[in-house]
Amino acid sequence: MTEPQLRRTLTWVQGTAMAVGAVLGSGVLILPTITAEQSGPAAIVAWLGMSLLAFPLALTIGRLGARYPHAGGIVEYARLAFGPLAGRLTGWLFLGTIPIGVPIIALVGASYAASVLGLPLWTIPLMAAAMLASSLYLNFRGVELAGWVQVLLLSLIAILMLTAILAAMPHMSATAFHPFAPHGWLSVGTSAVEIFWCFIGWEMVAHLAEEFHDPGRDLRRIFTLAPALVGVLYVLLSLVTVGAHAYGSAADRIAPLSQLVGIGLGRVGSAVTGSVALLIALVAIHGNIAGFSRMVYAQARAGDFPAILGKLHARRQTPVAALVALGADFTVVLIVYTVFHVNLGTLVKWPSVVFLVLYMVAMAAALRLLKGERAAGWLALAPLVVCAGLYPLSGWACVYPLVLGGVGWLFSRRKTAKPTPVAKSV
Repeated sequence: MTEPQLRRTLTWVQGTAMAVGAVLGSGVLILPTITAEQSGPAAIVAWLGMSLLAFPLALTIGRLGARYPHAGGIVEYARLAFGPLAGRLTGWLFLGTIPIGVPIIALVGASYAASVLGLPLWTIPLMAAAMLASSLYLNFRGVELAGWVQVLLLSLIAILMLTAILAAMPHMSATAFHPFAPHGWLSVGTSAVEIFWCFIGWEMVAHLAEEFHDPGRDLRRIFTLAPALVGVLYVLLSLVTVGAHAYGSAADRIAPLSQLVGIGLGRVGSAVTGSVALLIALVAIHGNIAGFSRMVYAQARAGDFPAILGKLHARRQTPVAALVALGADFTVVLIVYTVFHVNLGTLVKWPSVVFLVLYMVAMAAALRLLKGERAAGWLALAPLVVCAGLYPLSGWACVYPLVLGGVGWLFSRRKTAKPTPVAKSV
C-alpha cells in the first residue's frame, strides 16, 4: 500500500497570506509605539533598516525551499548541508519555538483586546484557547481551507490597519519629527534588536513546500511579495505613530495602538483596535501551526521524532498526530499561564532567540547549498552576520538554544536514526 502523502493543494496567493500572517505577529500592536518612545522619530530608520534586512533573509529561505521542497524546511537544509546530526539538532531547536511561542501570541492578542474593550481578565485565556482551537481545527481540515481562511483574515487586517493609518495621517505634523534622534543613535540600534522579532516566521512557509502546486515557482513569488507587504505596513505604522505623536502617554501603554487609532477614528477606534488585535494574533497562530506541524511530521517520517507523530489523516492527508500533540502542549501552556500568572514579556525572549539561531543555521546552509549562485551567497551572508551580532544581545536567553541542542545531542547518541529520505533538487 502506498504511504499517504501531503497533498499539493496550495497556491502562491495562499502561501503569501501564510507567510505574511506568520510574520505579522503581536509585536506590531505595541512595538511602533515602544520604539518611538525609545528612539524618537529616528525609530523610523530602525524599522526601514530591518524591513530591508528581511528581503535577503526571506529570499534566501525562498530559494532553498524552491530548490529543496521538503516539509522539514530549515531542518532539511541543515541535514543536506552539514549531515544527519545537524538536522536532528536543528529539529530539537524547533521544539523550543512554536509550542511556547504560539500560545504567547494568542495570550498577547487576547490581553490587548481585553484591555481595549474593557473585558475582565478571565476572558483572556478563554479567547486565547478559542483562537488556538479554531486554528488547529482548520489545519486538521486541510491546508487548502486553512490557506483561504488566512487570505480572508489578512485582507480584513489590511483594510482595518490601512483605515487607521489613513485616518491618522491628517493629524501628522512636521514638528513631530524634531529633534530626530533625541536619545542618540545608539537607541536606534536597541530598537532594531526589538524590531527583529517582528520579522520572525518566514521559515514556516518553507515547511509547506511539499503542498504547493509548483514549489519552484510559487516559493519564489511568495518570498518576494511577502517581505515587501510586511515592510510597507511596518514602516507606514512607524511613520504615522511618530508623525501623529501617538506615543508617550502613560494611559495608553497597555494598548498603545489604540492611541494611534483613536486619533483618527475616535470612539470607534477601540472596537477597530480590539478586532485587529485578535485577527493579527489569529493569522500568526494559523501560519505557525501549519508550518510547525509539517516540520514535526517530516522529522517523524525521517525517524528523528517518535513515529506516531508522522501519522497522517487517512482521508485529509493532514498531520493529525502532530496537531493533537500541539493541542496538548497549548493546553499545558495556557494552564501554567492562568495558574502562575507568567510574565509574557519575559517568556517571549526564549523562543525568539531560538529563531535567531535557526536563521543562522539556514543562512549557513544556504552558503553551502547555493554556492553555485553567486548572488544567493551574498544574500545569505548579510542576514548571517546580522543575526550573529544580535545573538549576544539577548541576555540569559542565549543559553536556551544551547540547552535544547544539548538535549537533542544526548537523544541522538542513544538512538540510531532511520535512513533519511533526501529531498531532491528541482
